[in-house]
Amino acid sequence: MNNLIGKKVFITGASSGIGKSCAIAFAKEGADLILCARRVERLIQLKNDLTNKYQISILPLQINVKNYNEVKASINNIPIEWRAIDILINNAGLAKGFDKIYTANVDHWEEMIDTNIKGVLYVSREIIPLMIDRGSGHIINIGSTAGHEVYPSGNVYAATKFAVKALTQSIRLDVLDKNIRVSSVDPGMVETEFSEVRFSGDKTRAKKVYEGLNPLTPDDVAEAVLFCASRPKNVNINEIILTPLAQASSTQVIRTQ
Repeated sequence: MNNLIGKKVFITGASSGIGKSCAIAFAKEGADLILCARRVERLIQLKNDLTNKYQISILPLQINVKNYNEVKASINNIPIEWRAIDILINNAGLAKGFDKIYTANVDHWEEMIDTNIKGVLYVSREIIPLMIDRGSGHIINIGSTAGHEVYPSGNVYAATKFAVKALTQSIRLDVLDKNIRVSSVDPGMVETEFSEVRFSGDKTRAKKVYEGLNPLTPDDVAEAVLFCASRPKNVNINEIILTPLAQASSTQVIRTQ
């Protein structure tokens, strides 16, 4: 395994869900963390919890990945001792709405495209040059099974995750001669705040998404991310697709109730 003690890991969307679980998983391995999200109060609480428990260093950054100028300024202003970023986990993402193309809220499209595609681009654009300057690095993008197979009313969300898949492959080609690894971890049904966000805070509707099955947890996904990051230096995990046992594809799910 590649030793992660003292490695600097930059995680977007770190205030909850998969991003938070990734923070905990890497903290356990002794990595130092740059945690990014809009909800900075959650980041500060997570920093306090993890630094007390694992004696690591954490830099919380309040960043909205949809805003390129904000992303650029925040990364450019990172203290010099934090600029040697070893691993970037592009986790920030969301789904909004669950409608057919011809009835959808266009504002929902904008939010998904701005976060899921542009957010990955903006953060990667500013961090990859730092990795190139150092001659090493690892980019891990959190995709989705929706980036491999669409499902009814998943249209624009699926399109954004197909884009993440394409960007992952393209970045890998672009940095092939730079000693930078590029991976994607693409989960199926994970029980997080994802469905609550999609359904605009309707917790009852969100809960129904996972009824009758045992979905993935954010920790399950974080374990896959950690696996990618901890391989020997000559190994690149291109892609991991993981689903709950009850899910065979984006459209095929078996429920016990």
